This record gives sequence, structure tokens and C-alpha cells, in this order.
Amino acid sequence: MTYLPPTPSHTVGPFYGYALPFPGGGDIAPREHPDAITLHGYVYDGAGEPVPDAIVEFWQAGPDGSLAGAPGSMRRDPVTGGFLGRNGVDFTGFGRVPTDADGHYTVRTLPPGAPSPVPYISVCVFARGLTHHLFTRAYLAEGPDALFASLTPERRATLIARPEPNRDSNRTHRFDIRLQGEEETVFLDFA
Repeated sequence: MTYLPPTPSHTVGPFYGYALPFPGGGDIAPREHPDAITLHGYVYDGAGEPVPDAIVEFWQAGPDGSLAGAPGSMRRDPVTGGFLGRNGVDFTGFGRVPTDADGHYTVRTLPPGAPSPVPYISVCVFARGLTHHLFTRAYLAEGPDALFASLTPERRATLIARPEPNRDSNRTHRFDIRLQGEEETVFLDFA
């Protein structure tokens, strides 16, 4: 048998932007839920410029620590089969949003619960120029965590979603993603 090497990866985007986003992609929790929090930030390239055509995905545990989510929350148009958006009732544990012209994204969700001792939201970034998407975490607090313990304080700081005290009674957190360069976000390898 002849061994053939794998086909090399191709850069992702910006062509994918028309098919991946869907209405309500940032509404991981129902919009009017009393415990909802907002996570927002910017995606920056290596030169510190905003990335206006990135896609950012989010996965997380529910407030009770469950990883089940609500897979039936997406509504489809019965005629075209296209996405109409979420049903607006269920917590899904998953979100996908494009960045705007300024490189900004926003999701609304519920605070994640156990199984981790430190609450975090998993993040995946797709952007032009990347041959593979990038994985990271947005921690909503600091505490005992194996990943934190393996990093210097400077690198650990790139994983913290900072509360914005003057907005919504500390229910808004900012998490900027720097793809490379100074203060590059810590990215995870799941090889």
C-alpha cells in the first residue's frame, strides 16, 4: 500500500461568512432571562488591527453544569429549509457570531456552572489567513485551574473576561482575542 500524505489545509474565509452565521447566533440564552450575562469583545490581528470578517463560536456548560444544551432550539423555514433563528426559549450552550466592521462580537448567555471549578466559556475563532481555526477559553473568574497553573501571570491574563463594573450591574464581560503579536491570546492544542 502506498502512503499518501494528508492534503494541506487551506485558509478559512472570508468566503464562509455567508453560510455559517444565522439569526440569533449570539443568543445562547433567551434574551430576557433574568440571569443572562453579556460577553463581548474584539478580534485583533497581529498588527493590532480589528478583524472585520471573523466568525467566533462559543460552547459552554449550563448553569447547572450540564453539557446537554437544547439541540432543538433552531427553527427552520419549512419552505426553504433556511435558518429562521433560535426559538428564544431554550438555553443552547452554543453560539456563533460574525465580527462586525470594527471586529466586534457580542453573545448573551447564562453563567456556566460546574464541572470546572472556574467558570469558562470555550471559544473557537475562524478568520482570514488562518489555516486552522483556533481554540481558547474565556474565564469569567480566576481560581484553581490546571491551565492557569501552567501559565505565567501575563499569559493567564489573556484568558480572563473582565467584568465591566459600570455596565449592567457587572453582568457584562469583555474578552478581546488577539490572534498574534504582543499580548497574543493563549490558544489551545487539541491534537
